[in-house]
Amino acid sequence: MRLDKLLADAGFGTRSQVKRLIRKGFVTVNGEVVKDPSFNVNPEEDEVLVDGELVEYEKNYYLILHKPEGYITSTKDRQMTVMELVADIPRFERLFPVGRLDKDAEGLLLITNDGELAHRLTHPKWKVPKVYYVVVEGELKEEELEPLRKGMKFKDFEAKPAKVRVLKSTKNESEAEIEITEGKYHQVKRMFEKIGHPVKYLRRIKFGNLELGNLPVGEYRSLTEDELKELKKSVGLE
Repeated sequence: MRLDKLLADAGFGTRSQVKRLIRKGFVTVNGEVVKDPSFNVNPEEDEVLVDGELVEYEKNYYLILHKPEGYITSTKDRQMTVMELVADIPRFERLFPVGRLDKDAEGLLLITNDGELAHRLTHPKWKVPKVYYVVVEGELKEEELEPLRKGMKFKDFEAKPAKVRVLKSTKNESEAEIEITEGKYHQVKRMFEKIGHPVKYLRRIKFGNLELGNLPVGEYRSLTEDELKELKKSVGLE
């Protein structure tokens, strides 16, 4: 990794600011002053100091967690948080969930320490799709889905048109999939409740190009290189 990139990533300033620090001789690598910003270092092995302060390299983590019911999507709370499920990751306290899932919901939750990626994934500009599997009360009929497909107005926000399809429908309950690009509070629940079918169960199964698949509840896995590359590309980072 380039020395100037390491210092910028570690919070010592912008790329131009850390270049000035390097050229002025404030940076040492394994005890030797280095004045070349493009100097290559191994952040996991080389000792890098800035004016005597040790640079601690922080690896970026990109995890898919299958969030169980009962956990709060937060880094800190009096109740159980999703961070307890990734506590074996080094410096896990620096990680954070991207977006949120309700306490009683299950499903795919992206956890990372990449702030720029997280910001873009949750920004309305990029319209990152989210797909949910829902079980609702009552028999869900095709004609009842039109308001969801056309967009719905609430007091505090306007839901954009959603893609929705019925998977199974009986007199007592129905199963469906719905794709939205926003992430408003209780949005999916409020949309189905507005058409008279309260949600009994909610699980997010896709987020952007990421799929939950058969990942067990409460477990996590790292993104593959291809998944990460495609995810970053979808929000203009590749």
